[in-house]
Amino acid sequence: MTQLKLTYFDFHGGRAEPARLAMHIGGIAFEDHRFAFPEFAAVRKTTPFGQVPTLMVDGVQVTQCDAINRYVGRLADLYPADAFQALLCDEVMSVVEDSTVRLSPSFRMTGDAQKTARLELVNGSMPMYLGWLQSQLLARGGEYFADNRLTIADLKVFVDVRGLNSGRLDHVPTDLVEKVAPALNARMNRIAQLPAVEQYYAKFAAK
Repeated sequence: MTQLKLTYFDFHGGRAEPARLAMHIGGIAFEDHRFAFPEFAAVRKTTPFGQVPTLMVDGVQVTQCDAINRYVGRLADLYPADAFQALLCDEVMSVVEDSTVRLSPSFRMTGDAQKTARLELVNGSMPMYLGWLQSQLLARGGEYFADNRLTIADLKVFVDVRGLNSGRLDHVPTDLVEKVAPALNARMNRIAQLPAVEQYYAKFAAK
């Protein structure tokens, strides 16, 4: 059996959460190595680019979140076999990643600088990305982004929307997604109610 170890921050969200969810849904055994934010300075010294997540596959370290997502998606049967459907899946994941890249610098800011940066996103690129994602979802029937079934792309959008709705992002209104992409928000709420997803989060709430 392949030995897998996924390393990321100890919170429900971010770039490793789609892979965590995919492996849980697919029944893929893995070591979920979580660390607290103060430990990052030490952890990043062990990674090629000073970044996480990383995935150890039989002792080989792999980086880049969407490469990891595609790999675990295949293991969990949550990634399309058809080349075009895989392209659609990849496109959605890349758009979410582009949005995340724009948001990331604000985490290193405080006070008015962070407020200004995030409000620019709220009034600019965030609605653009969310609106595009909603349009793609609706164009494909309103339930899935690719392959007419749940894929890693759905999980990546789910994690992104869950984060935007969470209230953990200062200066990002918790109703932003509902206002600019209500169909997208509704679909992500349905994913949250899937038994496997509910089970995943319930096991942490029980601790």
